[in-house]
Amino acid sequence: MVRKRVIVSGLVQGVFYRDTCRRVALEYGVSGWVRNLANGNVEAVFEGESDAVETVVRWTREGPPAAEVRRVEVADEAPQGVEGFEVRVTAPRPEG
Repeated sequence: MVRKRVIVSGLVQGVFYRDTCRRVALEYGVSGWVRNLANGNVEAVFEGESDAVETVVRWTREGPPAAEVRRVEVADEAPQGVEGFEVRVTAPRPEG
């Protein structure tokens, strides 16, 4: 079991990135979530078997047909045992 957090930048909002990400993750049996960030990026967490998670992470580098992915940052995290995959609401812009 592995867990990866990704931040995807480029033209990734308004192109069905989150919904397609959810469908791809479910297709490979990967749990987690995806959400838009206030700065125009997309953040996702994928948890599951290593090969399946790596496949979904590779998909994030392309995204759906209308996306223009410029950069993907990937970080390892400790698995938390999440189940299912959800599209979360947009993260609020940090105050300050």
